[in-house]
Amino acid sequence: MRNNRHIAWWIGLVLSVVVINIIAAFAHFRVDLTEDKRYSVTPTTKELLRGLEKPLTVDVFLKGDFPAEFRRLSTSTNEFLSVLRDNSGSKLQYHFISPETEAGTGKSWGDSLQAMGAAPINLNVQVKSGEENKIVYPYALLHYNGESALVNLFQSSKRNISPAELNNAEAMMEYQFVKTIDKMIHPEKPFIAYATGNGEPVDARTYDLQQVVNNGYKLFTFDLKSQASIPDTMKALMVVKPQESFTDAEKLKIDQYIMRGGKVLWFIDALHAEQDSLSFKSELIAYDRNLNIQDLLFNYGVRINPDLLMDLQCDFMPFAVGGNASNPQYEFLHWNYYPLFESHNNHIINKNLGLVAGRFVNTIDTIETAGIRKTFLLQSSANSRIMATPVLISPNENRNAPEDAQYKMKDVPAAVLLEGRFTSFYRGRVGKVQRDSLAAYGGFRDANATENKMIVVADGDIVLNDVSPKQGPLPMGMNLYTMGSQYEYQFANRDFLLNSLEYLTSKSTIIATRNKEIVLRLLDSKKVEAEKTKWQLITIVLPILLVIIFGWLYQLVRKRRFAS
Repeated sequence: MRNNRHIAWWIGLVLSVVVINIIAAFAHFRVDLTEDKRYSVTPTTKELLRGLEKPLTVDVFLKGDFPAEFRRLSTSTNEFLSVLRDNSGSKLQYHFISPETEAGTGKSWGDSLQAMGAAPINLNVQVKSGEENKIVYPYALLHYNGESALVNLFQSSKRNISPAELNNAEAMMEYQFVKTIDKMIHPEKPFIAYATGNGEPVDARTYDLQQVVNNGYKLFTFDLKSQASIPDTMKALMVVKPQESFTDAEKLKIDQYIMRGGKVLWFIDALHAEQDSLSFKSELIAYDRNLNIQDLLFNYGVRINPDLLMDLQCDFMPFAVGGNASNPQYEFLHWNYYPLFESHNNHIINKNLGLVAGRFVNTIDTIETAGIRKTFLLQSSANSRIMATPVLISPNENRNAPEDAQYKMKDVPAAVLLEGRFTSFYRGRVGKVQRDSLAAYGGFRDANATENKMIVVADGDIVLNDVSPKQGPLPMGMNLYTMGSQYEYQFANRDFLLNSLEYLTSKSTIIATRNKEIVLRLLDSKKVEAEKTKWQLITIVLPILLVIIFGWLYQLVRKRRFAS
């Protein structure tokens, strides 16, 4: 009888385990107990995944013998995609692929990725025999409804990777995937207008801007002089480095576009200061461009000052430090007129953003304007100064190291986001003839009906690219003069432009996923070294002892039970 009960108990136990596994196979759930919700996704992401009508396949190219940093990124990507799969009703599947494997086209996946525009990272890896180069492709390739799209999992090309950068990559992972999936589900591209007619660049300096914007939008040039009105179909208007004065008719077109809810990105150089001019002369005097838009911007709540920002946190330039006229000796020195803006992470636009490179940047003041909120997006470092006009720019300034005592200003704003209900600059100033001419375009509006937003940047070069005589147009954020040197680096100008466009034109729920923040918790190296043996005993020896003790107690109980 006792044996029958014993057998029945074991059969019941086995059946319970089988039933639990069957239920677990069909019903997945997890509880995220982390403080920063590392293993959770936003309601926006869940809703987007539930809207998948066809299977979504993700190929991740982080499989192989990588350094510890990228093994961590690979693990994080795997964990994140498992969360997406659980929330997609099994419509999302993912695979990890080595870039060295054949892609089915006669080329390796690495070659195919480069053809798609995915730039690899060349790392120096320590091995037993010394040091070797390791090519890493931190990308994922999404396939949906016959279309493919790349997701960049690590927004940097640096060889030396810090824990903070990897942490930022993990925090931005949800946003990168959600943004791409949303564009694949809704392939319609918003229209963006690029203003012309006032000397805005339309040459090779805009090549990368066109490539970057056209990747997610449809970019059109729009002549403010010849066109009667800016159509509402344009989700945003870009005004990039104008060099000629705006007429009242042009300003009225921009003003009424804003009043109808249009978004504007201003990239303005208030002073004429060009590196090319400095290359041909020993000195350069920066002077006011007289663009005639200060009153318009002032009305909206911002003023671009006719000055130049200098910063000790800046890019490099080659300067002649010796030799002679026929054979000069060059050395790379800091060029304080090329400030590098470090993100303060105070808004979705600059969240987890790398250094943004500026050139001959002006400063910004904000004006108290009823109902308008201001958020500074780019600010100087804690060691900066302002040079008021007239500004004499000379390479001779770099012959001696700058005096730190002169660079006492900090957080000087160079880019600002304005949000709220704007009032027309032409309110109470438009005559009957002008009102009649605007009737065909919805009539004159003296204020926004709903909240609107615009971004003002006091630097026109920030979204332009250099042009190399040999390589042609360079990527945005790269310095022609440091190409091929140890100071070669691509700054985050592209990301700043795209983040700004996405914030102005995209769904607020999608852009809100950039708010995710993963706290970097570093171990105390001194404490780890001091308590190393203790924790080895706790994590290795203690579990073994507990198993032995449990086994001994179990056998003791069985002996006493069956002996009776």
